[in-house]
Parts: sequence; C-alpha cells; structure tokens
Amino acid sequence: MLLFLNFLKKKKNEPKPKQANATSSKPKRTNEHVATRKGEIGEYKIDIQLDQLPKDCRYLSDLLVKNPKARSGYSQIDHVVLTPYGIFAIETKNYQGTIYGGKDRKTWLVNGKFKMMNPFVQNYGHIKALTSFIDEKYHDLFISMVSFTKRCTFKVDLDYRKIASNEIIVYDIELSEFIHRKVSVLKIHHKEPLLTESDISIIYNAFAKANITDPKVREEHKLVLQTNASVEKTSSRSTCTVCNKPVSDKVKTYCLSNKKFKGKTYCYEHQKTVQ
Repeated sequence: MLLFLNFLKKKKNEPKPKQANATSSKPKRTNEHVATRKGEIGEYKIDIQLDQLPKDCRYLSDLLVKNPKARSGYSQIDHVVLTPYGIFAIETKNYQGTIYGGKDRKTWLVNGKFKMMNPFVQNYGHIKALTSFIDEKYHDLFISMVSFTKRCTFKVDLDYRKIASNEIIVYDIELSEFIHRKVSVLKIHHKEPLLTESDISIIYNAFAKANITDPKVREEHKLVLQTNASVEKTSSRSTCTVCNKPVSDKVKTYCLSNKKFKGKTYCYEHQKTVQ
C-alpha cells in the first residue's frame, strides 16, 4: 500500500506534457475561404433544385467556353437549363445586402457602396457566347435568369420579377419554381414544344463539347477576372457628373436610388439644377 501511495505522489509531481493549442492547428479562415464556402453551398442548393426538374429537361453547370469578346477570352456560365420551351442561362450571385439596379444601368450597387456589373449585361455576353456553338434557329429561345441568395434584398426594376419577361431575377431557393412558371406561360403561348427531345440532345452535346475542363485554362481565366476586379476597385471613385467634385457614399446612394437623377450622381449643389 505504501509503495502504491509513493507511486501516486511521484506521478502527481511529474511535470505534465504541454498540450498543443487547439486553435493553432486549424487553418485560418480568410474572407476568401468563407466566400468560397458560401458559394459552394449556394451552388449545391441550386443543383438540388435542377436535379428535380421534369425528365424532359436537361442541364449543365459551370461551363467555360471560348468568347473572343470577353476580357479573358472565355465566358463562364454557372448553369444552362434546356427545356422544351426555352433555354435558361443562369448567372448566380453570392452577395449580402441590398441590391440596387435597373435595366438602363451598366453597373449596379450592393448596399449603395460596392459596384457590380449589371448581371443581365454580363449574362447577355454569356448567351452570345453560347449561341456561337448552336444553330441560329435556337438563338431566340434563351431566357436570362440571375439568382441571388436570400441574404439579399432587391431594389430593382419590377419587370425583373415578372414571369412574362425574358430577364428574370430570383432568389436561389425559388429558382426551380420560376423555371416551372416560365415554362407554363410559354406553354400557353405555344401549342407545340419549341424544342424536341432531339433538339435538346443536340444543344446539350454542343455545349458539353465546347466546355473547357483544363484546370490550367480555368485558373488563368479566374486570375484575369480577379486582376480586373482589383484594378476597377482601386480606380473607382464617386464624383459629381457635372463638376467632377468628389461626393460621399451617402450622396451617391441617394442619387442612384432616385429616379429623378436617371442613374447619375450629383453633388448637393447640382442636385438642385436637375429638373
């Protein structure tokens, strides 16, 4: 018994090994990693919806195709959905906040501060790139759709939310619903499908063949976009349209949200001169 007590006393007095800091072994989560992860989750939610579309529909995701008119020489299309009544080109956005935009504006705003290209202008370029791989008879069947996460609030033209439009803005969770609704409207206007099963297969195969899967090319395309975005962010500033005087973000937001100014920014003095 005495030996056992001496053993315990010895163990108690022995220095304990240092434990590694649990947090130090984990990789640091940068804003880029968080954004990438959120983007992956968003795409996953959309893929689930697209998987549940009717059997007469087919879709492709993450297409990279040649586009001589694009800065990088390529266009990257998030999703293309082929239905008997139309071809949906879908651009997905992973922003958080209020989205300000209109049909007559080349750039939109996020939270009244950060510029983004009008996503429908961007998607128009994507559609033009896709049309180069298919017969001309299919060119007028495209519907441009832009999907934002529910972390956003829309302050955009109401036409973008109308099913009758061929430019539709949606939340990611309602994507498949709007596709169904749009197809239903098109069915009313067209007694026969606009695309046969054979047509859909031909278009699908053409896009699949045009898709570039080379990781090196995809990485180069990504780097070009990131470089351009950095340059635009550095060079952008808010100034009055008339006198070029710098204005605050608050003044800029006020002007862009007021239809009176038609998407232009004015300093306080020149706001009074606009009729």
